[in-house]
Amino acid sequence: MSDQVLSIIGFVCAVVAVLYIPVLFGLAGVVLGIVGHSRGEPLGRWAAIAAGAAMLAGTMLSILLLPR
Repeated sequence: MSDQVLSIIGFVCAVVAVLYIPVLFGLAGVVLGIVGHSRGEPLGRWAAIAAGAAMLAGTMLSILLLPR
């Protein structure tokens, strides 16, 4: 197995968070990125940042696009 599994799953959660349940998948991606970073994965920090940004972007998209 790759030694960056948690970071890769964090990035996948970040992509999913833009379109589907941003708070759940964004938070999961942030946690996975932080845990990956604490285990020495080089991409862990970037996965956490990307998931946080995707969570914000997904939330803003849902606010802007949902009918009122």
